[in-house]
Amino acid sequence: MAETWNKKEREKKRDQQKKQKAERKLERKEKAKESKSADSMMAYIDENGNLTDTPPDPKKKEIINAEDIEIGIPKLEDRVKAAMHKGVITFYNTAKGFGFIKDRNTQQSIFFHTNALEEPVKEQDKVSFEIERTPKGPAAINVKLLR
Repeated sequence: MAETWNKKEREKKRDQQKKQKAERKLERKEKAKESKSADSMMAYIDENGNLTDTPPDPKKKEIINAEDIEIGIPKLEDRVKAAMHKGVITFYNTAKGFGFIKDRNTQQSIFFHTNALEEPVKEQDKVSFEIERTPKGPAAINVKLLR
């Protein structure tokens, strides 16, 4: 049986692809031999958070205690409470259980919840309170009516 021209061309193309594949394999092997050591491929992060190829200076190493890292809201007893502040209740919604106090010194409007009240209050009452830092901002606690 005679071979057709098309069949010869396909075999030639297949042989050429095998040859190219073998050449690429040989190139990869040569590059692997030339490749750098693992130390030269390492990347480090400097004190500013940037990537660098030089290792950090061990003298500048800062030891951090894992117990000092706070994730989330700090425990109630660990929260630092400021001194007593004085102010006037500018808004109070008894149905929803929250309101706002305008601090006398800073003129800042501070949120408070009904649970923070120690006695019943209404709008325009003068109160004393402490400020607590919350994830949503400052909030008044231990709100007491001034007489």
